[in-house]
Amino acid sequence: MDGRERIRGCLLGGAIGDALGAPIEFDSLMAIRAAHGPAGITSFVRAHWPPGTITDDTQMTLFTAEGLLRAGRGSKFFLDAIADAYDRWLLTQGEQGHVAPTGWLITHQELHARRAPGNTCLSALRSGRRIGRDGELNFSKGCGAVMRVAPIGLVCDTPFEIAAEAGGITHGHPSGYLSAGAFAHVVGSLMAGSSLLDAIRAARIELTRWPDHEETAGALDATLALASAGAEPSAERVESLGEGWVGEEALSIALYCALVAPDVRSGLLLAVNHGGDSDSTGAIAGNLLGAMYGYDALPRDLVDTVEARELIERVADDLASVFLDGEPPDRDRYPA
Repeated sequence: MDGRERIRGCLLGGAIGDALGAPIEFDSLMAIRAAHGPAGITSFVRAHWPPGTITDDTQMTLFTAEGLLRAGRGSKFFLDAIADAYDRWLLTQGEQGHVAPTGWLITHQELHARRAPGNTCLSALRSGRRIGRDGELNFSKGCGAVMRVAPIGLVCDTPFEIAAEAGGITHGHPSGYLSAGAFAHVVGSLMAGSSLLDAIRAARIELTRWPDHEETAGALDATLALASAGAEPSAERVESLGEGWVGEEALSIALYCALVAPDVRSGLLLAVNHGGDSDSTGAIAGNLLGAMYGYDALPRDLVDTVEARELIERVADDLASVFLDGEPPDRDRYPA
């Protein structure tokens, strides 16, 4: 499988997981089963928005990719470009931003819909203070940092460091930004052809080099222990890892689902049918499953009906062209 297929699979898989989980994000497992049957949801369903609607998780992932593309291959300024991209995302949410609304991505109206964006991301970006992970902007470890950094893992040579710093733009707690770093490291290993198990182990080693890593490392250990227990995967076992509202729990749940599921669809459904942050755990698991199995393994009925499919595929192909093929960025779409 070539890298282009993994990149497409990662971004589309994340969008599908996001759209699957969004309608049940705030529901308990009991409520999900009462409304949708013992198996929970099995496809896109309508809630506040039409079936297949993406949320801020996918929106911010696309703006992460835009930052990378504006910086270009080999850049020393990825973080500045990513921070600018997040400020453009802030503009799409009807907020006062700190950069000009330039470029191609911001012209897509589906990205301007406000889909329950995270309060930490909004408040941090509103402040305009780019103090990074060592600052005192907040002490949040919400999952808004980890859910958006898959593109960094797909194309960057030092994904842990860049994703941790990018997570620190909005989230000041170590478990917020280190979970982002660990996730990007896993995705980078998958891009290089590693198994998911080996990728998690490699991220665990890298994690220990960072201060205050213990909580995130413990979440990875819990993932591996539960996956190796041999028990049949279930929503109850997913919930034993937490609810996913914070970074290390969202990462743990997504990794577990990708490890134990026999195929992409099963992994996606396992990742969303629980009483927690279903769209974020679904998005992260979808990123992982798409990078593991590639674009062609994604469920076709979900690919065909997820919102913004063509836009997501275009961004994925642009990442592949610039970072895999060495072509210069299209400066009409991604001005420097």
